[in-house]
Amino acid sequence: MNWKFWKKKEPAKKKGFVREWVDAIVFAVIAATIIRLFFIEAYTIPTSSMEKSLLIGDFLFVSKVSYGPRIPNTPLAFPFAHHTIPGINTKAYLEWIKLPYYRLPGFSKIENNDVVVFNYPMEGFRPVDKRENYIKRCVAIPGDVLEVKEGVLHINGEKAYQPEMMQHSYAVKTNGTGFNQRVLRKLDITEGGRVSNAGDFTLTMTDEARKEISELQNVVEVKPSIAEAGAYAEYIFPNSDPELKSTAKKKFFWNVDNFGPITIPKKGETVELTVDNLPIYERLISFYENNDLKIEETTIYINGVEATSYTFKMDYYFMMGDNRHNSADSRFWGFVPEDHIVGKAVFIWLSIDKDATKFLERIRWNRLFSLID
Repeated sequence: MNWKFWKKKEPAKKKGFVREWVDAIVFAVIAATIIRLFFIEAYTIPTSSMEKSLLIGDFLFVSKVSYGPRIPNTPLAFPFAHHTIPGINTKAYLEWIKLPYYRLPGFSKIENNDVVVFNYPMEGFRPVDKRENYIKRCVAIPGDVLEVKEGVLHINGEKAYQPEMMQHSYAVKTNGTGFNQRVLRKLDITEGGRVSNAGDFTLTMTDEARKEISELQNVVEVKPSIAEAGAYAEYIFPNSDPELKSTAKKKFFWNVDNFGPITIPKKGETVELTVDNLPIYERLISFYENNDLKIEETTIYINGVEATSYTFKMDYYFMMGDNRHNSADSRFWGFVPEDHIVGKAVFIWLSIDKDATKFLERIRWNRLFSLID
């Protein structure tokens, strides 16, 4: 008979100091990684494309649960790094395991005018979840008809919502004199400057700043800088793939201020395909939805089969910056697929003005813990 169960159990050995710290660090890294992947992530505004709604130096929290967190395409990755390990300039992920796109259920769907963080869709040399993060306003959702006329955005035939702090570029004519820098700083005019010695300036301003500039004694005229309707801009979407030899590339005489009309693709909807409209859909079909797309004279082939129509597999979105004349957005590179959506920008937890001269003035106190509209 085995009498060992009568023996008193010896107390477990206490972990050493180093072991306790290692366990604590491992737990913290795992917990923080899960939170970052599936719940909320910090983001910093790097450019002026969303000014003055969002400023360079704003630190945001982006909600992953709003639209549903994505399962990572590349789960083997260095913790807390996006696509590059800081300091050694090497990839922060391994592609040994590649998972297909899947999104967990979220609390809501993307709505018009949400401020959204997404992966830059034109960055084809990285996996989707490791492409550069961009932040813009979603101005059109699947099924919407978008058009920009004389610099004014229209959705479904009506003037769209205009953010209060949205900016445009203006041609300003003075009597030959310049502007006091204190006045420009008071009006928060940080972009633009003199373009001639005759008193010509280009200034990027909100509508409120435009009104105040117009009232200055030395200002003769303030006009919006609007590209002429029908003026072709080769850098504006749609940009055809040269290999497709599309004959319709220059059919779309669009620019940043006169763009469209264009319908945003919606999952499950079918569109007629012709050589005339193919430039709008070619990247969507071939790159985002992984089809073999070819054109021979006027015949379109998808996966080797002649095609006169196409049914979308994903929803798509149209993003624009609030700084309308200084934003590389969907007017330049087209639609953002749903698998590129990262999350919704929720609130600013810190904002730092790197141009401020005094230390205490570097923190924009009025922006701390403010919700993003």
